[in-house]
Amino acid sequence: MGDPSKPLPDHLARLFEAGLRRRRQGPCGRYAPSPTGPLHRGNLATALLSWLVTRLQGGEWLLRIDDLDRPRNRPGAIEAIQADLTWLGLAWDGPPLLQSQRRGLYASTLSWLRRSGALYPCRCSRRLLADISAPHGAFAVYPGTCAGLDPAWGALGGRLPSWRLSLPSGRLHWQDRLAPAGDLDGPSQVGDVVLRRADGLVAYHLATAVDELSLGISDVVRGHDLWPATAAQVAVMAALGGAAPTYWHGPLLLDGSGQRLAKRSGGEGLAALRDRGLDGPAVVGLLAAELELVKPGSRLSAADLWAEIGIRQANRQDLKLQQINAGRSPLGWANRQPLGLEQPLGMEQPLGMEQPLGLEQPLKRLVATQMATALNQHQT
Repeated sequence: MGDPSKPLPDHLARLFEAGLRRRRQGPCGRYAPSPTGPLHRGNLATALLSWLVTRLQGGEWLLRIDDLDRPRNRPGAIEAIQADLTWLGLAWDGPPLLQSQRRGLYASTLSWLRRSGALYPCRCSRRLLADISAPHGAFAVYPGTCAGLDPAWGALGGRLPSWRLSLPSGRLHWQDRLAPAGDLDGPSQVGDVVLRRADGLVAYHLATAVDELSLGISDVVRGHDLWPATAAQVAVMAALGGAAPTYWHGPLLLDGSGQRLAKRSGGEGLAALRDRGLDGPAVVGLLAAELELVKPGSRLSAADLWAEIGIRQANRQDLKLQQINAGRSPLGWANRQPLGLEQPLGMEQPLGMEQPLGLEQPLKRLVATQMATALNQHQT
């Protein structure tokens, strides 16, 4: 993985320590769209869910624009993203954060990883890189073709190498509140991760991992199609001495043929919904219903949805406390034998377990169904 005797440079160490302190202060979520075109209905549903998860925990919600891939960016897309979120009532905290303005941070991190011996140059074909580098690609594992070669970092035949993070033996773990928890073997199930592309651009996994650590992100909400990408990001965070946030890999909104909505296929966005005569409460109700958080046909603002789910959460907690108190009453104890291991009031969940937010169960059902379908399609 690299030489542990070479500590992080002071400026990186201070930045990641500040992120850790921020994470300890309370929940912090983020929404991180790419400015490659209008947000479609699936993007909007993810934004709504991310906002809800953060607000229900009393946390801050950041807007980060993943605009590093300049050839794919579209003029006016950043402004359109902000306008769509504002129209839906999804207010973010602080100014929007642009990854393009954080290139120096990513470059410093890459430089340190290279000096520490954690990286090696890779000259495998673009076709193979496309299979394993795209955020939505799944299951392909780099076979380590270039890992044992003499490192040649410069251009050969007019072509620069990509830079890969060498994963050590061992498993990669992460917590997930909606999808299965992560537990993958690094070398055999994940493979060495591209952190700088052959065209010189910082790779998705490096920028994402650095941002989660430096910004103190505690909860990452995104579609379950990005579940396979999580291990690579967890590996980068581990190489930087950081711990992964809690993940919420939620359901995807699908088109009429059961395919994931995508910008490139012209997935329906806010403009089309407004053309259909839907106002803000109608769109929020539509998105929440597609996530099975409310009944179809509901009309409510984002703030109303936050309040409604918060009431459900409070009612569940009240019911749980009533059940616990009943169990401790003489009548309750008469109906069951004490084990001598009962926890104090308010500690009914094991340490390290998060309190439910009142929206997990329907989302878990959707995710389980969609992931099973996707796995079957991949295998066939």
